Amino acid sequence: MRVPEFAAAMGYGDDLVCKVESGKRIPQRDYLVKADEVLNAGGLVAAAWEDVKKVRYPKTVRDIAKLEARAVELTAYGTHNLHGLLQTADYMHALFEMRRPAHSQDQVERLVAARMARKVIFERDPAPELCFVQEEATLRRPLGGKMVLRRQLEHLLELGRMRNIEIQVMPIDRAVHAGMGGEIQVLKFADGTAVGRAEGDFGSRPVSELKHLRIMELRCGIIRAQALSPGESLAFIEQALGDT
Repeated sequence: MRVPEFAAAMGYGDDLVCKVESGKRIPQRDYLVKADEVLNAGGLVAAAWEDVKKVRYPKTVRDIAKLEARAVELTAYGTHNLHGLLQTADYMHALFEMRRPAHSQDQVERLVAARMARKVIFERDPAPELCFVQEEATLRRPLGGKMVLRRQLEHLLELGRMRNIEIQVMPIDRAVHAGMGGEIQVLKFADGTAVGRAEGDFGSRPVSELKHLRIMELRCGIIRAQALSPGESLAFIEQALGDT
């Protein structure tokens, strides 16, 4: 079948079909199911979804998702924007759309979908222990507008009330701050191993060497002690919501 004929039978535009065939666009599951019907493939095309869903996201995102899927404990400190796992879809859109040089709309949608897919960590049973420390500025900056910020703050309050999640706020008026070096994230696994990454340290790459992890864990512990407690932080977020 030629592209126009196939596109008409699929109910999609010629441009989308060409992008899928050339590998410039990753097909959604509905697209594969419909293609299977149109081509009378007996389930062979639809079955490709199991492979497609593994590669539809950038490799770095897939690597992060694999680590998060194994983690029993996650500690993260964020500076410029909210941690990806805490973000709403609207916040993600705003964040990716303001990038310069600009992403194409297809790239934005792909990146948002990839980040949203990582949220399955909240559905795991048994649930991992998750701790996030966020700079006050990340709760004040109205990325995407005030309504996006309001929904984001409401989402943080919902997450912060879950038993396995702690959200702490680092107030801007702290005179002593152990996190001035930048973002940090440490993931620990059931077998006792761990992986961490600290912005500006060790080449800003993920590391698993014990001596490097000890530095990150020490810094995370001090940052948590310097930040507001989880209870104080929820009250702070509620106040920030009232201020928007």
